[in-house]
Amino acid sequence: MITIRHAASLGTAHDGGQVLRCHFAFADYADPAHGHEGRLRAVNACTLPAGAAYRIGPEAAVDIVTWVADGTLATGMTGFEPDALGTGGLHLASTGSGCAQLAWCAGGQGASFIQFWFLADTQGMTPAQEMRPALPELEDGGFRILASGFPEDDPEEGESVEDGAPVTLAARARLLHSALPAGEGAAYGTAPGRVLYLLVVSGAVRIGTQELHAGDAAAISGLTDITVMADEAAVVLLADVAA
Repeated sequence: MITIRHAASLGTAHDGGQVLRCHFAFADYADPAHGHEGRLRAVNACTLPAGAAYRIGPEAAVDIVTWVADGTLATGMTGFEPDALGTGGLHLASTGSGCAQLAWCAGGQGASFIQFWFLADTQGMTPAQEMRPALPELEDGGFRILASGFPEDDPEEGESVEDGAPVTLAARARLLHSALPAGEGAAYGTAPGRVLYLLVVSGAVRIGTQELHAGDAAAISGLTDITVMADEAAVVLLADVAA
């Protein structure tokens, strides 16, 4: 089954001093019809003006994956060194047994980012942070794994993170990315008992006969194989989680 969530139907939450556009109930946005999607707890989009910060905490037992849609973002996580990300960069805050505070601060031109919150399947882990830069040279139109809790998705021992290795989730989940040229498609297969959540960052795509435009999303259950076709050049993010 494919259920479309159009951008105009998203909720608005006020959290950490900022305004979020939310796909699921979050902070002061209550939505009984959209509490979560399987083990995917939240999908939130935020735009920060120059120098502004989004701060939250404490948090535990959740993996927060932040993907920078535009601009630059400085990260802050209790117990870890700050770092900076540009457009297409990725930050993982794996909160494990507990993290007192997390922060993301926009650079001089502001920043837009999308966060996916995955419920951890392994409890009591030591908090961890990982970063990945954008690697446009690895884009081939197909789905590329940005984050994964599956050991088989890790590169062979000895390879550096610059080769595009995914960040390591405490959840048995994946986050994938695809930059699709107009008229081309990307296929993805998963196992039974999984739920997929596809978010269109830009452009326009189709899944079967269903059309999605920038900001739209599709919750997909009961299917193990999907093909996403681009009606115009598009960027999409795909979460694969346990139902």
